[in-house]
Amino acid sequence: MLMLGSLSLLAMTGVMLGAATPPADPGRFAQVAKVDDQYQAYNVEMVEVVGGRFWAPYPKPGEARPQAAGGGSGGVDIAAVMFRKREPIDLTGDTRLRNLARALGPTYVRVSGGWANAVYFHDSDTPPPATPPKGYQSVLTRAQWAGVVDFVKTVGGKLVVSFPVSDGARDASGLWDPDQARRLNAYTKKLGGHIYAAELINEPNAGSMVGLPKGYDAAAFARDMAVFRAFRDADAPQMKLVGPGSTGEAGFVIMPRNIGVVPTDALMSAEPRPRVDIFSYHFYGTVSKRCAAMDKSAGISPDRALDEDWLARADSTATYYKGRQLRFAPGTDIWITETAQAACGGDAWAATWRDSFRYVDQLGRQAKQGVTVVFHNTLAASDYALIDEATMMPRPSYWAAVLWARLMGNVVLDAGRNEGKLHLYSQCLRGTPGGVALVAINLDTANPASLSLAGKATRYTLTADNLDAGSVKLNGRTLAVRQDGVLPNLKGDAARGLQSLPAASISYLTYPDARNPACP
Repeated sequence: MLMLGSLSLLAMTGVMLGAATPPADPGRFAQVAKVDDQYQAYNVEMVEVVGGRFWAPYPKPGEARPQAAGGGSGGVDIAAVMFRKREPIDLTGDTRLRNLARALGPTYVRVSGGWANAVYFHDSDTPPPATPPKGYQSVLTRAQWAGVVDFVKTVGGKLVVSFPVSDGARDASGLWDPDQARRLNAYTKKLGGHIYAAELINEPNAGSMVGLPKGYDAAAFARDMAVFRAFRDADAPQMKLVGPGSTGEAGFVIMPRNIGVVPTDALMSAEPRPRVDIFSYHFYGTVSKRCAAMDKSAGISPDRALDEDWLARADSTATYYKGRQLRFAPGTDIWITETAQAACGGDAWAATWRDSFRYVDQLGRQAKQGVTVVFHNTLAASDYALIDEATMMPRPSYWAAVLWARLMGNVVLDAGRNEGKLHLYSQCLRGTPGGVALVAINLDTANPASLSLAGKATRYTLTADNLDAGSVKLNGRTLAVRQDGVLPNLKGDAARGLQSLPAASISYLTYPDARNPACP
């Protein structure tokens, strides 16, 4: 019998063994952290809103491989990457998308990405210009932004944005001009909306790679952030300032050496010192094979998708950025404003059951680390999305996300230290005083695992026919949505005592009668 913290666990090798010690009591799990009520969030890329070139989906079996597209897209300047032109997403008339998004619970919706750095807001009801004004790469219309605001309202969300910062959004001295931000904020309020929080720049440490002026450095960032704060104080005093939103640090995603990457330490220590209300960063454990030219050592093969060294990258990156938060923004919350299986649109297996293990495991890890909000990239664009953009069918991680949203509250509990192939994470049961929710991830692809906890529970076990499946089962029943995107009844099964967890499974267990004093 292997003892993990307060839990009594037994790895199974094909035969159910009896419990040798009393089952652990969820009512005694101690609080270790607290996350936002809307901890699990997602991104809608600005390129989805305005239309443009974004990461092309990998070809399906029998399809011709698309030609590599040179040059950049949305301010992203990487040679030999593959993009595909897409029309603007329908955020107002697509009932299926709205229902699927609503099922993820009231949460934060971030509209940003590389395209947001260089988008021009056409603040008029007249036809938009045929080409973007000088210094911009795309045009955002009032109608498109109204769709964003209405979508966020419909799904019960809180809007998070970033603003244009390219050459067109700067004065003669090169200083950021808040005029575009002021117009976007004013129009949002006119529509009855509210920008809850904003990053000035999407990935400021990436420089010209994301549409910033050539030679953009820490001193320029500090000056821009001072203007940003003055704009917030005058025009949007309730809006939270989020930043810096850096990416590609902590040793996993290595950006091209010739783009002038500026470390977070430099960005946040320049004068006048940038001040934020929420510290943010982006986490991608690697880049997809589309961007292999960025770093020949990057990438992760599918057969390593359930390996501890891959999953644990979230811990080391969180530790890295928590150190920066404590140094430059002590006392603030910490948000991951972008994360997914891999940067550059994800690998092909990001859309399969295989990646659901990373999705749930990293939510659990990051909550224990003190990260308060995690934004998945994206809701419905490219291979790493929760929803297939062509069919609007939920991908496997979507179902895991729905259960997380419904069951996992904001108080993070200690379910013990992960050992071996069984990973456990616990939080108070959402909406149930004293109740406890637990997610048990069996990473063993060949053998079931055993878990013993005291008390009556309801169990929701997700499985699939194989790791590369595009659909999942809940307690043995295949999950599917109606044509309008309304979900089926996600009914759990009664459970008590020793539980056998299938190989390669993710199980949520709820203990409403745990009477845990940490769960108000």
